[in-house]
Amino acid sequence: MPRVNLVLFRDVDGSAPLRQWLASLPAKVQDKCVARMRRLQELGHELRRPEADFVRDGIYELRVGFSGSNYRMLYFFHGGTAAIISHGIVKERRVPPIEIERAVQRMRMFKANPSLHTMEIEL
Repeated sequence: MPRVNLVLFRDVDGSAPLRQWLASLPAKVQDKCVARMRRLQELGHELRRPEADFVRDGIYELRVGFSGSNYRMLYFFHGGTAAIISHGIVKERRVPPIEIERAVQRMRMFKANPSLHTMEIEL
């Protein structure tokens, strides 16, 4: 399977929620998150547990663990060649439904106007 184009969801104000979230994390966690994003870029739809998992409604999670904390980056696919990362969270037991709904809403926004909601990322 070909590599997927990895992009960040961009809000209407021009910010990328994932970029802001990553900047708030310790450097080692940031490095692990970037490594996981590279794996998604390389494997796309073929990436599976323990690195990624399907959540629901077209939303997937990239899974990162570090020092007893669970970090999740929610994403969705656009066509067969693009993965769009919506945002990240620190998870307790399971991904809260409100976070999944946020990702679903961003997926709808992206599909309605991809060029407005695309922020390129260099890994």
